[in-house]
Amino acid sequence: MRDALGNVSSILVFGAGSDIAQHTVRRLVGTRTRTVVLAAHHPDACAAFADELRGLGAATVEVVAFDADAPETHEALVAAQFDAHGDFDVALIAFGVLGDQDEAERDVDAALHVARVNYLGTISVAVPLAQRLRTQGHGTIVALSSVAGERARRSNFVYGSSKAGMDAFLQGLGDSLVGSGVKVMVVRLGFVHTKMTEGMEAAPLATTPDAAADAIVAGLARGAETVWVPTAMRFVMSGLRHLPRAVFRRLPI
Repeated sequence: MRDALGNVSSILVFGAGSDIAQHTVRRLVGTRTRTVVLAAHHPDACAAFADELRGLGAATVEVVAFDADAPETHEALVAAQFDAHGDFDVALIAFGVLGDQDEAERDVDAALHVARVNYLGTISVAVPLAQRLRTQGHGTIVALSSVAGERARRSNFVYGSSKAGMDAFLQGLGDSLVGSGVKVMVVRLGFVHTKMTEGMEAAPLATTPDAAADAIVAGLARGAETVWVPTAMRFVMSGLRHLPRAVFRRLPI
């Protein structure tokens, strides 16, 4: 349960290798989060981060193996963590792949990999999470989405469409949980300087994992359902969403 001041006491992270996830968890541990479970594709790579969190004051930090591209394993993994730790205030879905657009247009397996991880992987984690949080009567699912899902662009429509499906699913899930004590917060990220975007040309309004973490923690504090990072992307995407298609397809994006 959150403490008397509303601080998050426990968090379960899927995709714990994410730069944004790690910055967010650091922030939360600094505000009295004491139980942290890090589910990561490469658990050994999170060992130093787990030690850092213990040094920052977390009482329990566990690292477990997680494969975002193996949805058949997700329900059991969720159950095991709730059975072991009792309950969680926040579950953070932070995994995802960008993929290679050119390759995905030529290779169906490459396109399906992006869709499986970003869309099906989110569903196979979020459905059992929602069930367990509903049973405990409280908690928030936070999911890292993307402004790319607001309107698929020809330069990354495979990734964009996977995020569009993910975003729509999470919105519907949030609506279905109204009155249960459980919330869903969708984080629509613009370009963030992370390992995933390393080497890419930064888009306008590019931001940092630090700034994204600040926005996520602030969103949790106010009970937000949608967080835009940076905030200005909300207005940019509103404009792009309503452009006539013939105009939109001529944009160099």
